Amino acid sequence: MNRKRRGPASVSSSFSAGGWKHSGAVKGLLLLVFVLLFYFSLASRLVPETYDITLNAKSAHDIKAPHQVVDEKATLEAQEKAADKVGPVYSNVALHNELLIDEILVRIDQLNQDDQVTTADKVEIYRGEIPERLDNFISSFVLANTGSETYSASLLEEMQKVIKDQKYSIPQETFYKLPQLTSEEIAEMRPVAKEIVRKLVSESLADAETARIKVAELVNGSSLSKRVQRETVQELAKFVVTPNKFYDKEATEEAKVQAKQNTPAVVIKQGDVIVKAGQTITQDLYDRLDSMGLLKEKKNYWPQLGTLLLSILFVLSFYVYGELTNGGESAKSAGKRSNVHLLMLLIIFAINLLMMHLVALAHSERWPNIGFLAPIAMGSMLVTLLLDMHLGLVSSLLFTMFASIILNVGQQSVFDFRYGFIAAVVSFTSVLAIHRASQRSSILKAGIMVSLFGSVAVVALMLVETDIDRFGLLQSVAFMFASGLLTAVLVIGIMPFFEATFGILSALKLVELSNPNHPLLRKLLTETPGTYHHSLMVGNLSEAAAEAVGANGLLCRVGSFYHDVGKTKRPSYFIENQNGGVNPHDKLDPKVSASIIIAHARDGAEMLKQYKLPKQIRDIAEQHHGTTFLKFFYYKAVKQAEQQGKENEWQEDDFRYPGPKAQSKEAAIVGIADSVEAAVRSLDHPTVEQVENIIGKIIKDRLDDQQFNECDLTLREMDKIAQTLKETVIGMFHSRIEYPDDKELKNRKETKEQQA
Repeated sequence: MNRKRRGPASVSSSFSAGGWKHSGAVKGLLLLVFVLLFYFSLASRLVPETYDITLNAKSAHDIKAPHQVVDEKATLEAQEKAADKVGPVYSNVALHNELLIDEILVRIDQLNQDDQVTTADKVEIYRGEIPERLDNFISSFVLANTGSETYSASLLEEMQKVIKDQKYSIPQETFYKLPQLTSEEIAEMRPVAKEIVRKLVSESLADAETARIKVAELVNGSSLSKRVQRETVQELAKFVVTPNKFYDKEATEEAKVQAKQNTPAVVIKQGDVIVKAGQTITQDLYDRLDSMGLLKEKKNYWPQLGTLLLSILFVLSFYVYGELTNGGESAKSAGKRSNVHLLMLLIIFAINLLMMHLVALAHSERWPNIGFLAPIAMGSMLVTLLLDMHLGLVSSLLFTMFASIILNVGQQSVFDFRYGFIAAVVSFTSVLAIHRASQRSSILKAGIMVSLFGSVAVVALMLVETDIDRFGLLQSVAFMFASGLLTAVLVIGIMPFFEATFGILSALKLVELSNPNHPLLRKLLTETPGTYHHSLMVGNLSEAAAEAVGANGLLCRVGSFYHDVGKTKRPSYFIENQNGGVNPHDKLDPKVSASIIIAHARDGAEMLKQYKLPKQIRDIAEQHHGTTFLKFFYYKAVKQAEQQGKENEWQEDDFRYPGPKAQSKEAAIVGIADSVEAAVRSLDHPTVEQVENIIGKIIKDRLDDQQFNECDLTLREMDKIAQTLKETVIGMFHSRIEYPDDKELKNRKETKEQQA
């Protein structure tokens, strides 16, 4: 074969031009950049900035709080102020003084009925006993309530002190009037006295004198008719009426404690200026900066280590998942993923994280919910469209984590559940909405889906809150709806950059290339209609075979449409375009004919490059014949040499395609489908057995010729391809294929006709 070996220079050139795509060193470098990207994206939230601060010196710049923190000193001051505002607490004590006056009147009635005691003795008894009865009454109340939960010891002590200080002194002439009272008079006095006292002490009395002033008026308005009765009830009522509202020390202290507890903590919000430029650093400010970890001399490296470990964990989980799915169905868009795809992922993550940071910078008291505007789903949509759905899902998980940290403004916790929840909803919605997209308009539809589902999630999240802020709710929904539309616009705008820069063939791009109005396909149809029809048939065959082995069926279909575009340069030299006319190869030298046939692969690749079609399509056009052997023209040349009596000067390698061999499953499958379609089409009435034999022979010949050595097709996959091609060919050429039963019936029919 006329294939040149690569020298050292060729190998070096290959590494510099494309070897980096699979270089382990480059992969390690990209993963390191991933770690750094994640670290610096998270560090702005998780690692506080430190400053070179000197005590009693002036600050060179403004110092802002790196995160929300409680100002302990200011909080204590606020609590003390709140406690100072609490006035003395007074508690009421239900003494039931009306019982005391009734008890005194009963005692007077008893003593007055005792004839053995002289009037003078009675006066002396009343002078000593009545004041003592008040003291005993209070002492009994204190004793009965000591240790109870109703009245504290300090309150009872305060009560005794105040009552003693405000004790009423009964005039001496009253004691001389008491022995004169008869039982009937006392009986009339008792209910009146009790009612007057009960009425007076039913109000809160901090000063008994305010109630004693009202006694005379109440007595004069009573039913008592005799002067002695009224005077006696008046003095006794003044005596038994005591204060019932007293300063409660324990209740006051408890109120002060409650006031402190109810005082909200003084919060220094994230971004608040703690120290202004030019402000002197006092000891209090120095201690506050120290407590926030802002002093460079006391720098704490634990947050940095934690952020680094978190970044490594994110990258490691992402990379391991990517390796587990690498080369499988999830990677069928471009075979096994390479460093090119890793670099593309790095750029997508960088753009998405940058958008989150820009939105976070716009956060303010006026726009507290602007975080919902962040186009978080953009990264998930790009990964899904440019790579695959599985990487899109795991990327969505990472974007959810980053959003809950980066958009967490003014919160003390590391993660903000609100943004994490919304990010998960919109990211996973975008992946599920876009993973089967076949048109650019699908991106806009996915963006609208993100807006709708994200808005519903925002409403649900805010409705479960105790206090619903209607304006905040409307603002959040508006930002969320705009976020979905912004996501769609950004994805539509950024997609062409990745497709052109990295040569990525997304499903959307492939669908666009399959449009019959593409200039090359129109050229193929108008100038080589036979080749155009052949290409369509090959597209159907290759797509079915590719999907059977997990390759990219859409790439095979579109690649088949363009694989023979080189035939448009010399259409009449290819049998499908001759329509039964003169075959120009009959009059040409076999080597010239072979050169014309061989040239169509190279010509097609050049035309595709001229029209700027993606490399994967060009590779299929250039590689679908590999280095296969044109047996027909070789044996024709040998036969001519024999007829002319000359020695054959040609080698088999002179009649081979220059290659390269198929480098991907897709190129190999298109090559097999191309040969199968041409072979079956050449048969007038193919049978199922013939189709099976043709497919098996084509695959075996290519396998024996080592045409699959440079792609990763396995023998098992070749069996699947053969079976799928057979089923597809039978479906496509159903009307032309003779089944065994049909052939037997035809033979019987012909036999009967001959016998007749």
